[in-house]
Amino acid sequence: MLRAVHALVLLLGVTLGGAAAAQTLRNEAAPTPQPVLTITASAQSTVPNDRMHAALRAEAEAPDAAQAAAEVNARIGRALARAKATRGVEAASAGYSTYPINEPNKPARWRVSQGLALESTDFATLAALVTKLQADDKLLISGLSFSVSPAARNAAEDALTREAIHAWQQRAQAAASEFGASSWRAGRVTIQGSEPVRPQPMFRAQVANAAAPVSVEAGTTDVGVTVSGEVIVETVRAPTR
Repeated sequence: MLRAVHALVLLLGVTLGGAAAAQTLRNEAAPTPQPVLTITASAQSTVPNDRMHAALRAEAEAPDAAQAAAEVNARIGRALARAKATRGVEAASAGYSTYPINEPNKPARWRVSQGLALESTDFATLAALVTKLQADDKLLISGLSFSVSPAARNAAEDALTREAIHAWQQRAQAAASEFGASSWRAGRVTIQGSEPVRPQPMFRAQVANAAAPVSVEAGTTDVGVTVSGEVIVETVRAPTR
């Protein structure tokens, strides 16, 4: 009985030892995990603004809300018709508000306000139109702003994408070489453009000096593209000792 137990123990030892040896051989034969690098490269350019935005409004006060509304509606209607008749200008009515004005020892009054939104790529024409709307229809300027049109932004981003990809490839090659790699391949890569900037008012003007010509300076907008992704090192040379 003891001999049988001893033989079983020896057999288990040989079996376990063989399994461990086989696992060691498999581990030694397994390929070295491939390093994965994350590389980012960007390209930027300054693009001239090619679209002008004008926000105007008509305001009126009267003891009766309907009276104030009728005055505002008439002024906005005339201004909208004038704007739509101007070649190259896009026009649309904007927000409308009515609210009471209560002051101590004074009769209640109502204030009505409505906006007018104008856009154009012809800055001189739109500036001249805004000047006339101030002088003839007594509209107030809420703000003037400039932006890059979608077509111009897309064209700029197409060129920047090629530039950013080329920069990313150069950076990936340099990084892989520094890690001792003889070759590399791209893994998951993302390409992202900068978010369009919402037009911001360049200035605000009130009705005082309303007949003065509107001066404009379009300025520029920064556009960028970023490429970020994985660089998978294919082969790594053994380090020199």
